[in-house]
Amino acid sequence: MIDYKNKTVWITGASSGIGRALAIQFSAMGANLILSARNNEKLLETLNMCSNQLQIKLLPLDLEDYESVGRKSNTALALFGGIDLLINNGGISQRGLAVDTPISVDKKIIDINYFGTVALSKAILPHFIEKKSGQIAVTSSVVGKFGSPLRTSYAASKHAIHGFFDSLRAEVNQYNIGVTIVCPGPINTNISENAITASGKSQNKKDDAIAGGISPEVLAKKYIKALQKNKQEAWIGKKEVFAIYIKRFFPTLFSRIIRNVKVT
Repeated sequence: MIDYKNKTVWITGASSGIGRALAIQFSAMGANLILSARNNEKLLETLNMCSNQLQIKLLPLDLEDYESVGRKSNTALALFGGIDLLINNGGISQRGLAVDTPISVDKKIIDINYFGTVALSKAILPHFIEKKSGQIAVTSSVVGKFGSPLRTSYAASKHAIHGFFDSLRAEVNQYNIGVTIVCPGPINTNISENAITASGKSQNKKDDAIAGGISPEVLAKKYIKALQKNKQEAWIGKKEVFAIYIKRFFPTLFSRIIRNVKVT
C-alpha cells in the first residue's frame, strides 16, 4: 500500500465534489497538496476544510485553455520541488440530445475533458520519467465504459480517456509510473447542475440519479484505496456498475435497456 504522507499530490477539479473530498482526505493523510480549478474562491473554501493547511498550495487552472497547462505544470513542480501523484479530476458533464447540440458545445466538452486532461498529463510525464516514479490518476465515469442518452460527447470524451490512458500505461510501465482510471457511477455532487446543455449553458438542476448517488466522501475513500493499491481501473458506484458487465457479456440486452432510459 502506498503511503502518501509528505508525498505531493496535484488535484484538478478541487473546488467542489469529488476533488474537494479527495483534497480533504489526502490532507488528513499528511500529503502536500496542489489544488487546481477555475474558481479561486471555491478553492479557498476547499483549503479551509482541510487540515495541515501549510502543506497546501492553490493553483488556478482552466483545462479548456489546454495550451497553457505546460506553463502551469512548471509552476506546480516548483511549489514543492516535484510531484508524486497527478489526479486528473477536472471536467464537465452534459445533458442534451445530439440532434440539438451544436458542434461548438461538443468541442467544449472534448477540450475540457479530453485535451485538457491529456495536455496536463503530458506536461508532467517528463518529470515522472526522469525520476522513474510517479502516478497518474484520471476520473472517468461508468459512461466511459458504455454510452448513455443525453451524454453523447461526454461519453465520447470519457471513452477517449480510456483509450489514451490504457495506451499510456503500457508505454510508461518501464519507468515505474502507475496509471489508474476511476469510473464512478452517480455521485451526489453538483455535476448535473453544472452539466452543459445543448444551448451551451448549465442545466442548473440536480438529476434524480445524481441526488441518489453515493457521497463524494465515500467515493474519495474508495478512490484513494484504488490508488494505494496502484490499480489499473476501479469501478465505484451502486447498481449502475452492473451495467458494465451487462454491456460486456450481454450487449444486445444492454442495448434494449439503455434505449429505454428516460430522456427529458
